[in-house]
Amino acid sequence: MPRRSTRRRLLQPIVQFIQTEASSGILLMAMALIALIWANSPWASYYKELWDTKITVAVGTFEISKKAILWINDGLMAVFFLLVGLEIKRELLLGQLSSFRRAALPVAAAIGGMVFPALLYFAFNPSGPATRGWGIPMATDIAFALGILALLGPRVPIGLKVFLAALAIVDDLGAVLVIALFYTAEINMSALLGGFGVFALLLALNRAGVRKPTPYALAGVVLWVLFLKSGVHATIAGVLLALTIPTRVHLNAREYLDQIRAVTDEFEGSGDVGEHVLMSEARTTAIEEIERASEEAQMPLERLEHSLHPWVSYFIMPIFALANAGIPLGEGVQQAAGSPIAWGVFAGLVLGKPIGIFVMSWLAVKLNLGALPDGVGWRHIFGVGMLGGVGFTMALFIAELALGTPEKLVVAKMGIMAASLVAGLLGFLVLRKQGRVRRPSPPPATPPS
Repeated sequence: MPRRSTRRRLLQPIVQFIQTEASSGILLMAMALIALIWANSPWASYYKELWDTKITVAVGTFEISKKAILWINDGLMAVFFLLVGLEIKRELLLGQLSSFRRAALPVAAAIGGMVFPALLYFAFNPSGPATRGWGIPMATDIAFALGILALLGPRVPIGLKVFLAALAIVDDLGAVLVIALFYTAEINMSALLGGFGVFALLLALNRAGVRKPTPYALAGVVLWVLFLKSGVHATIAGVLLALTIPTRVHLNAREYLDQIRAVTDEFEGSGDVGEHVLMSEARTTAIEEIERASEEAQMPLERLEHSLHPWVSYFIMPIFALANAGIPLGEGVQQAAGSPIAWGVFAGLVLGKPIGIFVMSWLAVKLNLGALPDGVGWRHIFGVGMLGGVGFTMALFIAELALGTPEKLVVAKMGIMAASLVAGLLGFLVLRKQGRVRRPSPPPATPPS
């Protein structure tokens, strides 16, 4: 029983992550559909004008002036990457990536799901400026993928959802590294050095045991501005900030339980059971003590992750989809049909993702580096590989960085949208026909004679 409760406690954060991402996937789909309809309606000019609107933020002589779409892609998406960084750090320290045995399968699958799509993209675009788009089909959209899994209900084993979530987190880490290393503009060294100075300050705050969010938030804003000015994409500041958020707790489980028991005893002895709390100063103080103890028993990283999840899932990602998914289909379809960029993205997501995820997962199991989760078979892995080809949010984001001209960007977006639709549908159909895999129970132990 203790072993089962320990396992449940370790899986709880990732299960909550799955539930949030799955529900937000529906909203993401709706906003992408609205963007497509709007961009192809009689009011299409208003769509373009809205996201081209200049917004300026000024403090004294310092100012940042950008189009609305850039505030979303450079600013709001930095918060998205902060959440990605928090999830990566948690999983590396405490979750499905915290031991070699548990991490081997999703890490191998994610590597295959990044390398194979990039190679297929290069097969269609072996030379010229279009080669910069190789990173586009590497990314998986976890909200869309888990949203599709949610439609399948209880026929999908929880182990498969955990595998997909862990795979997507490794995939996000790969995307972060690709953006930082390969999609960086001309470097402003003074701003970059200033950014790393702020990063060092944030690490010092962590080492000093600072747990309040305000110092990290203020330093994080400065870090974002410096990275924005440095030429390294500003969203990387969100990941670096995440790495500095503390994971230590001030109270362990026994200390927390002792304090709560003492305070609840005091609360109970401070008046009649039916008396209003506000009528007793002792009870109000007791509640404040419970809140303080509960805060000290939680990791700051976990609290920040929980508070950011709704904002990212239900506001930032939908706004990003609304601003970036509006493609003029009339000219876009015709251009994409003959574009190696569109076909490279499509082939990478629809073919490269499932092949890479399946092949590398099979190798990891055959080499005894990892094992399939309970109730999961190879058809499940192939179905999840198809869902890995749903590359919406991160793929659109990388396309914005990789392809400079509007013409290339339009055909890349067409490839992403078409591939995500086909991959999502095929993954759904494959998994709908596959029930849980029931492995034979081990034979009962023979009693000693």
